[in-house]
Amino acid sequence: MKDIKNVLICGIGAVGSIYANKIQNYDTESLRVLVDKKRYEKYLNNPIIFNGKELNFNYVLPDNKDFKADLIIIATKYDGLLDVIENIKNFVQEDTVIMALLNGVTSEKIITQTYGRDKLLYSYFIGHSAIRNGRNVIHDDVNTIVYGSENSADFENVQRVKEYFERVGINYKIPDDIIHSLWLKFMLNVAANQTTAILRLTFGEMLENDKCMEFAVNLMKEVQLIAKAEGVKNTDIMIEETIENLNKMIPEGKTSMLQDVEAGRKTEVEMFAGTIIKLGLEYGIATPYNKIIKEMIEIIHKKQDINKPKQLLNIS
Repeated sequence: MKDIKNVLICGIGAVGSIYANKIQNYDTESLRVLVDKKRYEKYLNNPIIFNGKELNFNYVLPDNKDFKADLIIIATKYDGLLDVIENIKNFVQEDTVIMALLNGVTSEKIITQTYGRDKLLYSYFIGHSAIRNGRNVIHDDVNTIVYGSENSADFENVQRVKEYFERVGINYKIPDDIIHSLWLKFMLNVAANQTTAILRLTFGEMLENDKCMEFAVNLMKEVQLIAKAEGVKNTDIMIEETIENLNKMIPEGKTSMLQDVEAGRKTEVEMFAGTIIKLGLEYGIATPYNKIIKEMIEIIHKKQDINKPKQLLNIS
């Protein structure tokens, strides 16, 4: 079994910067961060500041052919996934393991279409939300990568990653049923990220508001029905599990989608409500609550677009 040494990270935002920092502290020479030309210049001139420390990485452009990765960690936003799939091709070798820490339940299927199922492990990030403001990222180091496979043939890759994470000091969890776990995280995202983004609520404010939680549970019920149709096991306990996980969040914490709205960035609504609506149509399952929330967030997007020219005029 070949040890993992060389690692490529794609995306150094609120999640990617956490693990790029950890791996660099362990072994600078074995880490590369993939960027395009625009971000290359940006990060060289204005590095990410993580918990008050500038992060200066060994960056590589997509056309680089000198580095081969044993492990590729994708930590971009959903709308950047297709570009990443194209841009990592020079770094993939026969035994490369690919992990995508994106929210949602579709990224693995999309990656598999290009690189095959044997290189992929299901994975996601859980922990306290990092606070991102411009190039400043603040995180309290409460984080875990949950990963695994439903296929026993992937046991060796699961072990390779486990041994590497233990050497580096990366918190991990390997659940008995990674597909159930993945959908559980998706349910939390659909219910909490979208609701708090529209209502501008922290986790604590959301949990204290009975009407808000009633709405969130209705979103969860739609995810539950879709998950069951997809063949996910133990869907009957998912809502209870999700509410339990919500209560573990820092009360003053903000979801990543709320942070996106506050910063004027586009959200990942297509990954959340968009996915549920699409699958609902395929399975003949009604998804009225996700349709409502998608419309509301798209109104926020439209407002952002309308305000952008005004903001530019004010700057000039």
